[in-house]
Amino acid sequence: MFIKVENLKKSYKSGDVTTQVLKGVGLELNKGEIGVILGPSGSGKSTLLNIIGGIDRGDSGVVKIEDTEVTSLSDNKLTDYRRDKVGFIFQFYNLIPNLTVGENIEVVSNISDSPLEVDEVLKAVGMLDKKYRFPKELSGGEQQRVSIARAVVKNPKLLLCDEPTGALDFTTSREILKLLQKVNKEFGTTILMITHNTAISAMANRVFKVRSGEIVEDKVNETIMPAERIEW
Repeated sequence: MFIKVENLKKSYKSGDVTTQVLKGVGLELNKGEIGVILGPSGSGKSTLLNIIGGIDRGDSGVVKIEDTEVTSLSDNKLTDYRRDKVGFIFQFYNLIPNLTVGENIEVVSNISDSPLEVDEVLKAVGMLDKKYRFPKELSGGEQQRVSIARAVVKNPKLLLCDEPTGALDFTTSREILKLLQKVNKEFGTTILMITHNTAISAMANRVFKVRSGEIVEDKVNETIMPAERIEW
C-alpha cells in the first residue's frame, strides 16, 4: 500500500472541553490511485488529510506513505517530507499576487529536488499561454489550474486536495476534476481528495466515507467515471 493509516486518533482541547476529532481511523490506498474522502463539515476529514500531509500531528496511530512513517518524523524531517513528497491543493488558491503565473510555479520548482519542467506542467494544465499573467488577471478556474500546476511541478508522489472545487461553479469544477484525472494518468501521481460532494466519488478508485471521526464506509469502485460525465 502506498498510503497506510492505522488507528489514527486526534483530539483538540479548548478550556476544560476535549473534542475527539479522529477516533481510530484506518485507510489504505495503492500507488497511482485516486482516493476520495467524503464527509460533512466537522466529520474530521480535513484533520485526517492534514495529518497525512504532515501539516498536523495525530495523538496516536500510524501514518505511512510508501517507505516513510510520517507519524515518527521530527519537525525538521516533517518539513522535508512536505517539501519532497507532497503537493497540496486547497479550496482557495493562495497564489502570490505580485508574481506572474510562471513565477508562482518557479518558486516551488526552485526548492524541489527533482522538479518537472515549468512549461511542461503549464501546458498540461492549459495555462502556458498565460505564463506572464498575474493572478488578478485570471478567473477563479484559471487560478485553481495554476495552483494545481504549482503543486505538480515539484513532482510529488502524493497530491492532497482539500475541497479543490469548493469555490467554483459546476462547469469550472468539472474542468478541474478532468485536470486532476489527467495529472493522475500523465504523471502517475497518487491523489487523495476530500469533499462533501458525493458525485465526485464516481471518479475515484477508492471512496472513504467519514462520519464523526470514523470511517463508516470503505468502497472500491469497479468502474471509474470520466470527470466530464460527472453531474450534480
